[in-house]
Amino acid sequence: QVQLVESGGGLVQAGGSLRLSCTASGSFFSVNGMGWYRQAPGKQRELVAAISAGGSTNYADSVKGRFTISRDNAKNAVFLQMNSLKPEDTAVYYCNADVRSITTRLNYNYWGQGTQVTVSS
Repeated sequence: QVQLVESGGGLVQAGGSLRLSCTASGSFFSVNGMGWYRQAPGKQRELVAAISAGGSTNYADSVKGRFTISRDNAKNAVFLQMNSLKPEDTAVYYCNADVRSITTRLNYNYWGQGTQVTVSS
């Protein structure tokens, strides 16, 4: 069983910073693409940032220049550094990962439980 465990959410004033962390645990062959999504009340879940196993990144236009995604392959972890936060960044942030099974060698997609980020104006 694979689990994605997130941490780092919280309440911050506009202009502040937060750093989210997510670690994959369990039995698996490898962790491939990882990313962060967010869902605000009444809105659809949207991609915030993603990073490949090789380190290629892509970002939603709304966070470019403010958020940075990174990963530590040795720890099967992904991070999201969020700077210059705005009230519209308020949402539940979810970690996502494609994990290759140790038995089937097929990729399966997993989600974390979500962590709340609230930015006050």
